[in-house]
Amino acid sequence: MLGFLLNVLWFVLGGFVMGLGWWLAGLVAALTVVGLPWARACFVIGNFSFWPFGKEAISRQELTGRSDFGTGPLGLVGNVIWFLLAGWWLAIGHLSSALACFVTIVGIPFGIQHVKLALIALAPIGLTVVPSGTRPRLEG
Repeated sequence: MLGFLLNVLWFVLGGFVMGLGWWLAGLVAALTVVGLPWARACFVIGNFSFWPFGKEAISRQELTGRSDFGTGPLGLVGNVIWFLLAGWWLAIGHLSSALACFVTIVGIPFGIQHVKLALIALAPIGLTVVPSGTRPRLEG
């Protein structure tokens, strides 16, 4: 219930705007056709940006235990291109929102979430969004 309340407050107090930013970046990437891998990441993270509480972004390699295009060398190249073209803009948006949230004590959880999303904005390729607590545990 607390997660639902936090998500509603988040959505109304700024999450909607940042989610739209992600979707806009996804639409622009999709229009280029070459940007389709980035567009998919934008829409996944955009949905996460709308309702972030109760979810987390983790590496697909960590989740599945195997490498794929987005988690290997091509993913690194994709993340560098992403960072140069759009990632830093979204990160600045999230960091600006975080600073505004940190002004009040009530806004601190929202500011922390914006910082997490800013880090994701820097390199989203190879990440997937899962419910919190589903991170694989290391054996041994």
